[in-house]
Parts: sequence; structure tokens; C-alpha cells
Amino acid sequence: MVAVDYAQMPEKKILCIDMKSFYASCAAVLYGLDPLNCYLAVVGDTERQGSVVLAASPRLKKEFGIKTGSRLFEIPNDPRIQLVNPKMAVFIRISTELTKLLHHYVPADAIHTYSVDESFIQVDGVEHIWGDAETIAHKIRDDIEREIQLPAAIGIGPNMLLSKLCLDLEAKKKGVAEWTYADVQEKLWNLKPLRKMWGIGSRVEKTLHRMGIFTVGQLAQYPLERLEKKFGIMGNQLHYHAWGVDLSDIGAPIMQGQISFGKSQILLRDYPDPEEVKHVILEICEEVARRARSHQKAGRTVSLGVGYSRDELGGGFYRSKTMEQPTNITMDLYKTCLELFETFYEQKTVRKLSIALSNIEEDTEMQLDLFQPRREKDRTLGYVMDSIRYKHGSDAILRAVSYTKAGTAKQRAKLLGGHKA
Repeated sequence: MVAVDYAQMPEKKILCIDMKSFYASCAAVLYGLDPLNCYLAVVGDTERQGSVVLAASPRLKKEFGIKTGSRLFEIPNDPRIQLVNPKMAVFIRISTELTKLLHHYVPADAIHTYSVDESFIQVDGVEHIWGDAETIAHKIRDDIEREIQLPAAIGIGPNMLLSKLCLDLEAKKKGVAEWTYADVQEKLWNLKPLRKMWGIGSRVEKTLHRMGIFTVGQLAQYPLERLEKKFGIMGNQLHYHAWGVDLSDIGAPIMQGQISFGKSQILLRDYPDPEEVKHVILEICEEVARRARSHQKAGRTVSLGVGYSRDELGGGFYRSKTMEQPTNITMDLYKTCLELFETFYEQKTVRKLSIALSNIEEDTEMQLDLFQPRREKDRTLGYVMDSIRYKHGSDAILRAVSYTKAGTAKQRAKLLGGHKA
């Protein structure tokens, strides 16, 4: 094992700002309630017992065990608990106001909005105006509470990774906390389960377990060459992230090389008919391809995830296939997904679908194929359809399957962020 020389690593001052239970807190303020002391759940649709809980207030989480992903029927019939539908347009407007507040402290290029409720800002260069990083964090937190009445937590670190880990593992309990490289071995290396580490999902965690790695410290001390042999470039990132090292600039994706375009969808009802499932797969392929085209990207690897209904005792599969050449053509993705579906589908009722396009490249050129003379026209057509949808709305052009009873795109076009506006 070779220890990392932190003297050679960047020493920035990055703040990771997170709004506690953002959707639930926003809804609480709208209804005149205290976000930290009320019992409130934001539910996808309060009229459907199977609807998903999008957010729960801190007290509802603590005392009733209700959290994001719970179902409406799991919430006790208690008069103190208030159930509300999402107001996505309002939530997004509040998120915009939060970003405006951050502009008061740092210039625009020092802000990275990571999600609707989480942002990174770099405060190097403004300390002479506002004070040190911890002072700035407390000022921002106080401003958010005073001006928008929302609770926030802020993690501080020398890079984006450590500020995020500090936020998740300490600041969410304290309000404001700071980690340095000196804290890595004491505060990060004992972390388990591994999926608590940012960038490690359940599948990677299982693979690491099979390699005898159960803590971040064990990951840091595992031979780098063996990690790279197993995971490729991601193995290199896992090693250095375990040491708290992140060289990405503010706004860059922290897991470089893991860029992908995907979409997952919990279906509004059970789909027992595989032909209907294929209709939704085509709709999702259209959306994934559109997202890739919007960034002028194409990908080689298509992944399909299928989750079965609870009536089938759950389960499902997640499989990938790599194509011969990169593409962002909807029907290329659809053809590959069908091959995966027909190979692994078990004739069960489907309730969840996810599709991802990875192994990304720039969409600057296309290899011509004598057996597929329409490929260039299909590629161009995709961009033309995108421009029409951008100008006239996502439902301006829909595939025929979206007008069948299995289609979901027509209904989802009325939603904002996948939920009621």
C-alpha cells in the first residue's frame, strides 16, 4: 500500500449545501407549518394507496419510520399526519430562489447546482469579504432560514467529494461541519456498509464484498492495480476516493468516466402483458436517446432493468449489452432492449422499468453501414424531433404506442419532474 501525498492535492474550500427533506419542508412552509416539528408527507398522488412517498418531514421519519420510497398505505391513520400532493412548479421556484441567494456570496462560475435541493459552491477568494469557510456556511444557513424558512445543512471540504461526504456523514446531524484530509482515516475509513460511500451502489458493493472489501479503509488499502483490473477506470476512482482525493473542478461530475444517460419509471399499474411492457420500453428508449442527443453524445452499452410486481413477490433483472458502434438512435436502443427483455424476462407482471445508455462518446461522426442505409437519416431525424418538442412541448410528437392504453408518455407530459405541477 502506498499512502497518498496530500501535500500534492488541491486544498480548496468547497461547501456542499443540502436542504433537509426539501419537498416536505417546502410543503410545510406553504401550509404554515414548522418543517422540523410537523408530521407531513408529500405523496405522488394522495388518491392512490400504492402511491410513493416523495418526501417525509424529519419528525415523520423519526417517529413513524416513513421515508422517501415508502407507500401511502404504509402511513398510519394518525390525525397529526398531513398528506399533500407535490407542487413541483413551486418547489422548483423555491430552488431557484436558493440559487439566487448563493449568488450573493460567490460568482456564478463558483456555483454548481447538483440537484433541486443540493448545491456546491467554492468560496476561495471571497473569504476577505465574508470570513472563513465555516463563517460563510453559517451565514448562508442563517439566510436560508430567515428568508425562505427552510432548514439546511452544509458540509465543508477541500474538494467536492469530501464536502459531500462531510455533509452526509456529519453535517446533517450538526448543521455545519468541516472535513480536511486529516479526517479521512478517522472519519471515513471505518464507514460501512460501503453503499454509504458516495459513488458506490449496491451492485458495486456486492462485487467489493466478494473481493473481501467491507469498509472504506479496506478499499483504500486494496492494491490499486487489482482494482483497475476489475473495474477499469472506475477502480482508479474508487481507490482515490477512498483516500478522500477528488481532482474534479466545481461543476464537473465527481465520478468521471461514469457518465450515462438513463431513466427509470415506476409504472402506474401492473403490466402483465409483455407486449404492453414493450410499448413502455420504446417510450423510455425515446427519452434516453433524447437526453443523449441533448448533450451531443452517443453510447455503446444499453442496460435494461425490469422490476416485477409485489404480487409476484418482487424480483426482476438488470442486464446490459454493448453494441458494435455508439448510437443515440431510439430504435437502436429499443432493438437492444428487446433482445435483453426477450432473453431474461420470466413471464411475470412488471411494475418498474429502467433503461440506461453508457460507455459514452462524442456524437461527432457515424460509421456507415451498407446493411443500414437509413442510419444517418434516422440520426438526423432524432435531432429534428427533439427541436420540435423543445419548441412546442414534449407531447408535440409522440410515437403511436403512446396513444395505446399501455402508453405513459402522454400522461407524463402533463407532469413536472415526473409529478404534479
